[in-house]
Amino acid sequence: MTTDFLEEVASRRDRAIFTLSAFADEISSDLDEQLTHLEQEGISSLEFRGVNGKNVLDLSNAELKQIDQTLKQHGFTVSAISSPIGKIPITEPFEPHIVRFERALEVADWLGSSYVRIFSFFMPPAAPSEDPASLYQKYRPEVMRRMNQFADIVMPYGMILLHENEKGIFGDTPERCADILQTVGSTNLRATFDPANFVQCGVKPFSEAYPLLADQITYVHIKDAFFNDGRVVVAGEGEGEVADVLQALWQRGYQGYLSLEPHLAAAGEFSGFSGPELFHQAAQALKKLLAQIEVSAT
Repeated sequence: MTTDFLEEVASRRDRAIFTLSAFADEISSDLDEQLTHLEQEGISSLEFRGVNGKNVLDLSNAELKQIDQTLKQHGFTVSAISSPIGKIPITEPFEPHIVRFERALEVADWLGSSYVRIFSFFMPPAAPSEDPASLYQKYRPEVMRRMNQFADIVMPYGMILLHENEKGIFGDTPERCADILQTVGSTNLRATFDPANFVQCGVKPFSEAYPLLADQITYVHIKDAFFNDGRVVVAGEGEGEVADVLQALWQRGYQGYLSLEPHLAAAGEFSGFSGPELFHQAAQALKKLLAQIEVSAT
């Protein structure tokens, strides 16, 4: 290796900033309890998905105002609005979903976040005689039309949409994630990288997904999983190559969030749950992993 190359790597590492965040509703539905346990782990950001049994998009403006005040009083910021936008079948009408999407942008504005998580629509099951690849090609134009519309709508807001790789949606493989991002070609649409979700799709996160998406990764979800049964475990204990992903991001100079989404007690289509004890286990596992690869986080 040349001296210039080593100096550049060192420079990127100096610029790298990992900031811890978390899906606080995995701790409890009560906001005060959420914040208490986050404070115990030294985490001052949260990815807002729900509170008091309500999805973030179903909260009233009065509720959002009170939540914003509480977060500010405790010194917390919202790393992203963890919306369910795009988690509907591609065959469902789109226009009603646009109204919901616009509400997600309003909520992000209320809570002072520049990021809104979205998905790229569930695919219908293939018929017994149908090639799954042809099914994706069949719905690809409609997926791209919708994702382009999302990107157009968000542009005046100056926010960034974070597409998450989720099992069963169009963009569940790295190739289709890259296809979406390249086809839309908007700086307002970037990638959330979830290693466990890739494992559950039979994809090696670092070996296969990271090389295709590295330039687009703007946000990272932290959970791990096993290939044989998809079981979710804490970071570093599964087959999600989490350490390799984090080390590579650090060397690239990644400046962004690592958002804990443990899913250790329950994992549903629109939410997950761990409880306080398992959440602390997940947080400590991530910190241990970061220490092992000599990477720091705030």
